[in-house]
Amino acid sequence: TVRTWDVNNEKKHKSVFKPRSVQGKRVIPTTCTYSRDGKLIAAGCQDGSIQIWDRNMSVHTKFHCRQAHAPGTDTSCLTFSYDGTVLASRGGDDTLKIWDIRQFKKPLNSAERLPTFFPMTDCCFSPDDKILVTGTSVKKGGGSGKLFFFYRETFQKLYEIEVTDASVVRCLWHPKLNQIMVGTGNGLAKVYYDPVKSQRGAKLCVVKTKRKERQAETLTQDYIITPHALPMFREPRQRSTRKQLEKDRLDPMKSHKPEPPVAGPGRGGRVGTHGGTLSSYIVKNIALDKTDDSNPREAILRHAKEAEENPYWVAPAYAKTQPKTVFAEVEPEDDETDKPEWKKRKI
Repeated sequence: TVRTWDVNNEKKHKSVFKPRSVQGKRVIPTTCTYSRDGKLIAAGCQDGSIQIWDRNMSVHTKFHCRQAHAPGTDTSCLTFSYDGTVLASRGGDDTLKIWDIRQFKKPLNSAERLPTFFPMTDCCFSPDDKILVTGTSVKKGGGSGKLFFFYRETFQKLYEIEVTDASVVRCLWHPKLNQIMVGTGNGLAKVYYDPVKSQRGAKLCVVKTKRKERQAETLTQDYIITPHALPMFREPRQRSTRKQLEKDRLDPMKSHKPEPPVAGPGRGGRVGTHGGTLSSYIVKNIALDKTDDSNPREAILRHAKEAEENPYWVAPAYAKTQPKTVFAEVEPEDDETDKPEWKKRKI
């Protein structure tokens, strides 16, 4: 059957057209199409007939030709011209025919020896309705599939294009872009355009230069996965980035909290406020200790043990003459009351 459907309600068809043979038996339609104004529906059938209905009358055909193509072949494409008076048919009998539907007994013109192996080989009109184009099929290793162009009035071959070493199955001449899209049997799609007469479409991407692909040279370590190895020989598998980040977050060394800033003048080599001067550099590197001792004697004797074991400054000079160090005795502080008036410290 040939059925029309409402695109808004995909579960219910609107009308059914049943092609019939001369004896009234059912025949299988292989292709169908609308006319340009949408009033006629045409179908090509396996018995070689072309049957046309009015879209509002689904019982009897309005036009029909019983012997349009050879019986038993699949008519692969029907297409109406833009003026709506001429119908082109691509038959499975390696022919391309053009018909006037008002005189539907004999074709206006026909072209033969156009091999086709596919039940969906296309034919289409040019946007100006002057040229008809179709593709041909080839066997593997038998040459190149071609696009043939014929004048609509005289059916003279205008020219042919070798597309590829495979069959040319689908072709579409877009009326607005004025470009020809071609699909082949080996999965190739080609677009033919004219630099002057074509509009947009393929012309938009032809001007763009192909970007150079950057070869990302990354050295990845190949891991040998041994699922049944002992735990001591098992290699750690590569973790995902998220899991690795979670593991690093728990590691106290990798996720080390930064030290807080020094408050005050600082000590132990860390200075709170310092600039780029020489004195600040010396303060940082020598680790100046600013602890204040009221008694300088005790401050010096703190280093006595270290100076005795590792003499460096004064002790080596007196090692022979005065091996035992003599320090001054501590004098008791006298009361200032016994001193005369002029020796007393003035406050």
